[in-house]
Amino acid sequence: MSSRATWTAERIAEPLPRNLAVGALPDVVAEGRPAARGCLDRVGMTGIEAIVTLPTATGPMRLPASIDAFVSLDDPLAKGIHMSRMVLAIGKTFSSRNLTTATVAALLRALRWDQGALSRSARVVVHVAYPVKRESLRSGELGTRIYPVRFGGTLESDGTVRTELGTAITYSSTCPCSAALARELLRERFVERFGNLERLTVAETLGWLDSEEGILPVPHSQRSRADVRVEIDSVPSAPTPLELIDIVERALGTPVQAAVKRIDEQEFARLNGENPLFCEDAARRVAAVLASDPRIRAHSVHVEHEESLHPHNAVAAVASPTWSAKGDALAPPCGPFPFVPPCR
Repeated sequence: MSSRATWTAERIAEPLPRNLAVGALPDVVAEGRPAARGCLDRVGMTGIEAIVTLPTATGPMRLPASIDAFVSLDDPLAKGIHMSRMVLAIGKTFSSRNLTTATVAALLRALRWDQGALSRSARVVVHVAYPVKRESLRSGELGTRIYPVRFGGTLESDGTVRTELGTAITYSSTCPCSAALARELLRERFVERFGNLERLTVAETLGWLDSEEGILPVPHSQRSRADVRVEIDSVPSAPTPLELIDIVERALGTPVQAAVKRIDEQEFARLNGENPLFCEDAARRVAAVLASDPRIRAHSVHVEHEESLHPHNAVAAVASPTWSAKGDALAPPCGPFPFVPPCR
């Protein structure tokens, strides 16, 4: 036998390496080594598709969800984490449990546990679009509003779990400066029209008010948005998504409407006229009402008024001193599914 044949026979007789054995697939995470060593704060995925069950006052609601899930990579020599395990953990969790802050806390622990010694912390955000029936202001008609809602949570390396609830409220904001300038202009027009008269009847005044001249100066208003996140405990007494939505809408006073007839539009105009709002006013109002709720441990508020006068927007943001995510107090929260891209 030639030396080449002998070498070949000897190699064939040797056992194959484990990752080359018949029926075994290579495990790069377990066997590979990174090109550059180091720990990572977050590794995971955004936009994981799932179906979740949201408990509501009218019964459980099955909703599509977009989930962002991350764990830390605390082994500097590990090639990566086991990402497939994260998807499986999410599917298992929401197949048997409703979407609540308690479920988010349980999912965080499962995500970290599934990674073994690779990870010490975890982060999850669940985005859903929550449909709610809303009654009109005056006519009694019903319409549907769809609110973006987010359930979030963080598991720290010391085992501490923080859970949060968030939403975004769209509302109308009438500019206080514009309202004052419109009143001044209306006063000047009135003086120009009737200033030379010693007496003015009610009928003449009403006739002028009913004319186009009587309403010519109109304050400008804009569609606005308040992004709110609150840190709450994973307990049954924690605010529900609808409760948080109602709290913020009452604080703002002029949330946008679904079903609207003329009598509702008139009422909306009245509310806007009586409720002028700078972005600073809106942010302070919402922050004050959240701070007064004993069920809320901390809060972050970001409001944005899409100006009708300018090509730019007016923004105000505030976070309570105890808000855990110190770095994002002045940045808008990541947009809830499905209206804007999910959290990075």
